[in-house]
Amino acid sequence: MDPVTLETERLVLRAFEPGDADAVLDACQDEDIQFYTPVPVPFTRQHAEKKVGEEWPEGWSTDKDYVLGAFRKDTAALVGSYCLTKVSQGVYELGYWAVKEQRGQGFSVEAARALCDWGWATLDVHRIEWWAMTGNTGSRAVAEKLGFTVEGTLRHRGIANDGKPHDWWVGGLIRP
Repeated sequence: MDPVTLETERLVLRAFEPGDADAVLDACQDEDIQFYTPVPVPFTRQHAEKKVGEEWPEGWSTDKDYVLGAFRKDTAALVGSYCLTKVSQGVYELGYWAVKEQRGQGFSVEAARALCDWGWATLDVHRIEWWAMTGNTGSRAVAEKLGFTVEGTLRHRGIANDGKPHDWWVGGLIRP
């Protein structure tokens, strides 16, 4: 599938472009992004360039991972990365991270809602899942505002960048 562009009241969601590598590099220096999301640590320019130039475009071309950057309409600043990743037939995972300076303004709810609405309308989706390491209260707050039901805690689900196993929350959103 070709990448789409979505618009909300305050945001433009579009596929990342090579020129976005600097903004992605800067955002992914944040300790919370490095701890709570599966980005390499340290996150280098080469990682940013590979994400925007290869990995994220490949997700669209293979119909497995639909990644969009959210950018403010008023300043063109990067707000974050938002994706729907195919887990299994009809099930996608919503993933996101937000630039530290853009948090707390409702942008993630706005961007993720637009992406989920696109997924319901375009993809063969009956369930969208959300996963977050316990303690990532910002991610959980966004998921709950979107209507996700937190369905449980999975003990020692994954190894974080600190090399230790951590518990994860899991939630689901069923087709409206």
